Amino acid sequence: MRVLVAEDSALFRAGLVRLLADAGHEVTAVPDADRLRAALPPGPRPVDLVVADVRMPPSMTDDGMQAARELRARHPGLPVLLLSQHVETGHVADLVGEPGFGYLLKDRVLHEDDFLDAVGRVARGGSALDPLVVAALVRPRRDDDPLHRLSPRERDVLELVAQGRSNAAVASALVLAERTVETHMRSIFDKLGLVESPGSHRRVLAVLAHLTRTGGGG
Repeated sequence: MRVLVAEDSALFRAGLVRLLADAGHEVTAVPDADRLRAALPPGPRPVDLVVADVRMPPSMTDDGMQAARELRARHPGLPVLLLSQHVETGHVADLVGEPGFGYLLKDRVLHEDDFLDAVGRVARGGSALDPLVVAALVRPRRDDDPLHRLSPRERDVLELVAQGRSNAAVASALVLAERTVETHMRSIFDKLGLVESPGSHRRVLAVLAHLTRTGGGG
């Protein structure tokens, strides 16, 4: 089987390539969403399966997911297996249930037999969904949830803050200026209605809001 891997982490990419190659597959790998798109131009489909990270360059948001959508539109029926560090279901709900679609957390790759089984199912037109993804998809959502007011970038920032990262660490992870992260945090506080007052811990309250909404962040 011909597999195209798209993953920005060199170490993780090499591990995926080795695992798939050892299983007898012909593997090509690219490090970002732009090269993922370029690897599958219009015309005859050169691969049997795409395995792509949801977040990768150039913006490190949902570039991999968006590229996968474009490729499925360009090559109808193209099997795609998305990988993510965290549960992110906002842009995949409509893909769930379609033939040849899978969405797994990266931790599942460590279970080699299960991962290779998922690869085979998706390539054959089946599905492979991480149990945590399924749980997030079926969890009730409140229409008045204040987190709905946050922009995608603000959610990215808050998710990293919820992991215990400082503004400097968030800035490094998202390739932003620390001042930009501070601006995002002020916007998050405002949108969540977290008014600064003596003794208040708005950062902690914002994280609690995030964890309550996501059920622990996956």
